Amino acid sequence: MTVHAERDGDVLTLTLDRRHKLNALDYPTIDALLAALDRAEADDAVRAVILTGAGDRAFSAGADIPSLAASIEGGAERALREIVRRGQGLTRRVEEFPKPVIVAVNGLAYGAGCEITEAAPLAVAAEHATFAKPEITLGFPPPFGGSQRLPRHVGRKRGLELILTGDPIPAARAAELGLVNSVVPAGDLLPAARDLAARIVRHAPTAVAACLRAVTRGVNLPIDEGLAVEAAWFAATVPTDGVRDGLRRFLTR
Repeated sequence: MTVHAERDGDVLTLTLDRRHKLNALDYPTIDALLAALDRAEADDAVRAVILTGAGDRAFSAGADIPSLAASIEGGAERALREIVRRGQGLTRRVEEFPKPVIVAVNGLAYGAGCEITEAAPLAVAAEHATFAKPEITLGFPPPFGGSQRLPRHVGRKRGLELILTGDPIPAARAAELGLVNSVVPAGDLLPAARDLAARIVRHAPTAVAACLRAVTRGVNLPIDEGLAVEAAWFAATVPTDGVRDGLRRFLTR
């Protein structure tokens, strides 16, 4: 089992556990993580997901290189099917998940590990965490969505600097760039992620899901189209218990 699930109340923690490989993502691990997210979405008792890595050396050092090498040896069509479609499918699932996903970066977040962090709506990093886009050293661009999401997060020039050099950056710099929300001592990492989750799940699940979807679907649209997305998700919440209960609490204070 390379993905462990542990629920504490309404927060589910998923832990990547291939610590002998610095939690590198081979194909079975990616598939197991996707399956775990499917179960989490279907479970109404789960309100938020924390995603982290086993040990204290790495969240994930990236994709499993022997797996990638075998796929690439099989030619472009096989590589697209096994690497790109699977990898982009994972990051898209994390990005579009209807419940908040908080990545708790407990060490290296290289390659695919960085791309998952980019895709997640929220992230907290330990002080010793480092981030890098080393795909260029292997001769190809980021294949899990990193060439598109990172420049959108940090700006074209800063994104290209990381993608074209492959140089690592520390957690503090990742926070400056907006790649993570906060940096905390290693011992406080999971408590900080759980605290962030608790501050979110106190609100109505319909409101949380609507906020996530409005931002995720609208952020890269022209403003008028984004405002239409916002209006649609606002309208979707109007008939919900969350709105009725929220208004009643406010009006009876």
